[in-house]
Amino acid sequence: MAKFVLAGKGDCPYYAKAELLADLLRGSLPNFSIHKISINPDEWTEWLEDTCIRNEWKHEQSPLIWRELVDQGGKGMLLGGFSDFLEHCQEYYGITYNMPSDMMLSVAAENLETKMNLNAEKQHRVSLTTPFHIWISSAVSPVCQFLIPDLLSAEVFPHISTISLHLLDLEGDQEELQGMKMETEDLALPLLHQVTIHTNLEAAFHKADVILLLDERLPEGDGENEVEKEKKRQIKSITARYQEYGQLIDARANKEVKVIVAGDSFVNLRCSLLLENAPSVDSHRVVGMATQLENEARALIANKLRVRASDVTDVIVWGNISGSFHADLQKAKVFHYNGAIQGPDFFFQAVLQMLHDKKWLEKDFQHLLKCQRADVTSKTRRAAAMSAANGILAVLKAWNGDRSRDEVLSVGVQSTGHPDLPDGLVFSVPATFMDGKWSVMSGVAVGEELRERLQLSAGELRQEKDLGSENYTSHEDENFPVQ
Repeated sequence: MAKFVLAGKGDCPYYAKAELLADLLRGSLPNFSIHKISINPDEWTEWLEDTCIRNEWKHEQSPLIWRELVDQGGKGMLLGGFSDFLEHCQEYYGITYNMPSDMMLSVAAENLETKMNLNAEKQHRVSLTTPFHIWISSAVSPVCQFLIPDLLSAEVFPHISTISLHLLDLEGDQEELQGMKMETEDLALPLLHQVTIHTNLEAAFHKADVILLLDERLPEGDGENEVEKEKKRQIKSITARYQEYGQLIDARANKEVKVIVAGDSFVNLRCSLLLENAPSVDSHRVVGMATQLENEARALIANKLRVRASDVTDVIVWGNISGSFHADLQKAKVFHYNGAIQGPDFFFQAVLQMLHDKKWLEKDFQHLLKCQRADVTSKTRRAAAMSAANGILAVLKAWNGDRSRDEVLSVGVQSTGHPDLPDGLVFSVPATFMDGKWSVMSGVAVGEELRERLQLSAGELRQEKDLGSENYTSHEDENFPVQ
């Protein structure tokens, strides 16, 4: 399939001529498609320069025409200007086109007028609506691609009529972000108002109502010492970045903003850093996503009991989401279990009463859960993006009212006043959601074994905070400055 992209100044007569020639070919050839990009004349020079630098092309005039390599992937193949396009059409399709000069000028004037009218209409529509602003960091990650189609829906945001989506990636490629923007717009989602892309923090989190932070930083190294040094370096880098994120959220975001921190690394630490640097944001507005761990635990238990993963509910995840966590089944329920006692769909039994393999429960289960995500990654050769996106959506739905008062959801929150948790640290705890607010679940027993595990998590979280502190020094990390 041949796909050509035609870009030009709105008032350029040769762009008009190329446009009509492309329309003729599209009407005559079954596998010929075109994409037109009309640029305001005062924006053309900058747009052309940026596009040529990004694609390593050399071109100086309007129009700019290239062919997308649809079947091969990779960047497009530059054809050039109108003359080059015409020559290509004559050689490959045996089609030429002659247009009188006055007609060229007339079409160019029409193009410019249409472009100006479209711009005016767009600005008018924007002025008439107050969109709900969602910011996603690390937007080029696979998690974001799985997340967007279901995120922008009335199921997740039942009381929102229009959403502006802002894709932020400080290490991202401008062209890849532009591709994500185009693909998101191609979904034609009813709630989508506009998509913006950002590779710096100049406008980050402006008017944000929801912020989803997907950053992932995993230690790399050949030996144990190298991994430890890399971990320290990354913690320092994360600390610097999230201190800045917190300050920007404090200054720019809606004060009722909801922030979800997700990922495989340092989720609790990143939440703590945001809260420390965004003092005007209520601590109840920032949570770490532990639902991915919950769902992984549900899948393991379901496989053991031979039921569906959705039949297992109310698994609790305590502690450090990215480190020393503990999956607690004291409240866990199983539905549709094929045992001695069965009942209607609403009938459930306690998971602990149905799991008779105590060795598996006490030893293997926790180990398998810690390895589950790495096992998925080794098989798919990418992060467990689908389950991460699903976990984020579960938190948002609960936060926006789609959750029963009795259902349990584990989230990383700042500990204040819990008798078994040190104040000031972010822990994953069981929570219930009601009317858009969460509260730590009461009536959950914390025995001696669980208390010891929580103390282990607390020590781990304190160490992470110490490693990121400017006052922390050691001989091992002197050569790893904050980036």
